[in-house]
Amino acid sequence: MKYLSICLLILITSCTFGQQETFDEVLNYYQTKQNFNGTVLVSKGGKIEFLQGIGIANRETDSKISKFSTFRIASMTKAFTAVLILQLYEKGKLDLKTPFSKYFPTYNGNAKNVVTIENLLTYSSGIPDKIGNIGMQPYKKRLSLDDFINQYCSEDIVEKPGEKSIYSNVEYIILTKIIENITKKSFLKVLQEQILIPLKMSHSGLISDKYKPKGLVDSYSINDSTKTILKDEPYFAENFFGAGAMYSSAEDLFKFDQGIFQEKLLSSANTKLLIKPNPKLGNTAFGVWYADGYGTFNKPFIYRTGGILGANSNWIHTLEDQRCIIVLNNTDGTNLYGMSEQFYLVSKGEKPSMIKNK
Repeated sequence: MKYLSICLLILITSCTFGQQETFDEVLNYYQTKQNFNGTVLVSKGGKIEFLQGIGIANRETDSKISKFSTFRIASMTKAFTAVLILQLYEKGKLDLKTPFSKYFPTYNGNAKNVVTIENLLTYSSGIPDKIGNIGMQPYKKRLSLDDFINQYCSEDIVEKPGEKSIYSNVEYIILTKIIENITKKSFLKVLQEQILIPLKMSHSGLISDKYKPKGLVDSYSINDSTKTILKDEPYFAENFFGAGAMYSSAEDLFKFDQGIFQEKLLSSANTKLLIKPNPKLGNTAFGVWYADGYGTFNKPFIYRTGGILGANSNWIHTLEDQRCIIVLNNTDGTNLYGMSEQFYLVSKGEKPSMIKNK
């Protein structure tokens, strides 16, 4: 029996070591062949299988990315905002089916009397995306939340609310204001009190012109014609508010993932509500999307992406086998979904296709 136990231990150790080698091989391939500079985390059943950083954090100083590096997570922020809204719903402080004028009576557009909180959460308000049509212009001058909403998020509706999901930042910036109105606190304070501190996410927060967190990597964009890598133009990240102003590390985002799926942030019923797909709206959930399967991920999963210029991120959580893959990148030249597929294959004990095809 003792001999059998030793043999099994040797076999398990050998398999684990082999898997780590394959994880490393995939990471090195994407760094050398696909311009990946970032951090990858893979977990199974709530336990981290792989966490590693690779590449350059700052090309002027040649500083390196580590597994502890922090990144601009862009629209991943929306998942946090959605959780904060559902926490208020859980406490009876707002109703998802009520027009948002109840919580934001000073809003200037006609949407406030017909658009519900649920419409805002699913990008189905019908408010036109004025921001999306003018590139980075709204982020060239620092604006208060009220001024930003008045200038860019107060157009009269052009679609019937709840009929069509059209992705934009508009709805989640309005939700930021609603959170502040209900709680009488800043969005950052609520975020810290309700999510970051309880989950011990010490490497996460909001970026602003006055505050650049220690360890935050710079971001770079690749010129399509010349293939040169250029540092992103400066912008006021705080103008993304609850739609995209956060920074975080891969490990902190894993804590958030587990906070959701271990039901530390919401009740079981409201956790299910958070990730419940709306087929009419392209399987949009609240702050995330749901998919029955796509490519290598052939069973149900939720996902959330983020991207501002060269800062790009991808988060996938499979619902049946409880695997989580988080990829953070400070250049825009990598297909992060395809990369996540390769790490998923390795996690399942399969050979990644990019190795098969070499």
